[in-house]
Amino acid sequence: MTDTLALTLDLMARNSVTPADGGCQQVMMERLAAAGFTVEPLRYGEVENFWAKRGSGGPVFCFAGHTDVVPTGPLAEWQSDPFQPVVRDGVLYGRGAADMKSGLAAMVTATEAFVREHPDHAGTIAYLITSDEEGPSIDGTKRVVETLKARGERIDWCLVGEPSSEQRIGDTIKIGRRGSLSGRLTVHGVQGHIAYPQLAENPVHAFAPALAELASRVWDQGNEHFQPTSFQVSNLNAGTGAPNVIPGELKARFNLRYGPVQTLEGLKKTVEGILAKHGVRHTLEWYVSGEPFFTPAAELSRAAIEAIRRETGESPRLSTGGGTSDGRFIAPLGAQVVELGVVNESIHKVNECVRVGEIEALHRIYLSVLRTLLA
Repeated sequence: MTDTLALTLDLMARNSVTPADGGCQQVMMERLAAAGFTVEPLRYGEVENFWAKRGSGGPVFCFAGHTDVVPTGPLAEWQSDPFQPVVRDGVLYGRGAADMKSGLAAMVTATEAFVREHPDHAGTIAYLITSDEEGPSIDGTKRVVETLKARGERIDWCLVGEPSSEQRIGDTIKIGRRGSLSGRLTVHGVQGHIAYPQLAENPVHAFAPALAELASRVWDQGNEHFQPTSFQVSNLNAGTGAPNVIPGELKARFNLRYGPVQTLEGLKKTVEGILAKHGVRHTLEWYVSGEPFFTPAAELSRAAIEAIRRETGESPRLSTGGGTSDGRFIAPLGAQVVELGVVNESIHKVNECVRVGEIEALHRIYLSVLRTLLA
């Protein structure tokens, strides 16, 4: 068994359903300290984070990731205990196998190998690790970045170990992500007897034309790097439970995923305008999970592409698709940010898994990136 696989198994055996860490970070901090890192635990609320550095000056290369995992889902549907990782036919099963404890292990072992080769490496190697990526993402990477910014610390290059690959290790690199804007809408009506609609005001009927326009709207065409903006309703609730009562209010949750061709204020103004156009009496609260970010072709992405080609023979596709990641908090520091990890097909699912060969390949890719940038 390789060191990378052994560390992956150790991390996976630790129950760390968000925001719990389960002792994963302690394992990582001890190994990094032994490799010459200065390690700083940063706990905010219930969330464990740490910031670690080795070397001095620039450029600053940072590995970023998270130790928390999503809940298991129905245990009866798992082929084995999700927190007792097992290898069957060359595939590792268990919660966190792909998202993202194999990535964390590959980071650590690649760093250890690189430091042995180059104890006086150029610049600084850093780690930014959180246990709040799968949760609200309030007291995790976001808070750590605020602390670093207040100190005047910098990150030049950041490699996020999220599972970015789609079918084969290294076939896709994320070089940006769309922004995420959510709305919590309450449509106000007047409750009444369903047989006397003239004495009531049905919020469902009031909202329906506006919802139809919002859902069918072509918001934009995107651009060469980003998909078009999408609008999706995630929750819609109204009614008292009785079949003969017109409800007094409707509650809806919706989300807009958007690229740089849009602005937050522009999106808000458009939604509010459509609601006003249809005479919808409402209250609307906005929540911004993150704004879009994009890393143009530069040193980090080139190093990642070269490493993948060297170690796997793949020519990776550069993508901004998918959801959000903690890269959205790190990019505003001025960092080049890429996401590079194992295949994401099984993430958040029952029987999450990763091919053992991918874990070893990821170790080699990360090591190659370090050699290219800091040797």
